[in-house]
Amino acid sequence: QVQLVESGGGLVQGGGSLRLSCAASGRTFGSYVMGWFRQAPGKEREFVAGVSRSGATTKYTDSVKGRFTISRDNVQNTVYLQMNSLRREDAAVYYCAAATTIAVITTAGAYDYWGQGTQVTVSS
Repeated sequence: QVQLVESGGGLVQGGGSLRLSCAASGRTFGSYVMGWFRQAPGKEREFVAGVSRSGATTKYTDSVKGRFTISRDNVQNTVYLQMNSLRREDAAVYYCAAATTIAVITTAGAYDYWGQGTQVTVSS
């Protein structure tokens, strides 16, 4: 089992940057595929980015490609989401999640563990 705690959210002006972190407990962090999801008010939770267990493979939803970068540190048991050129439509609660799958999966239901979320607000 793994516990996930996100941090790094906040208020940022449009065009600005934020770096989200997700710290995981336990000694098996490297055995999980990690993902970032987001949920805006009135909308479904959507996949943002995912990274394989080794960090070698990443996936992004189309709207964030070229602006967001997911990475992980298996020594520090942490996954990051660097968000640049933020837009108002990026505003949401961002969740970190862990999956026991082999491949990077974009479906929320495939993830077994979730953090509590961190709010990202983008002003115009």
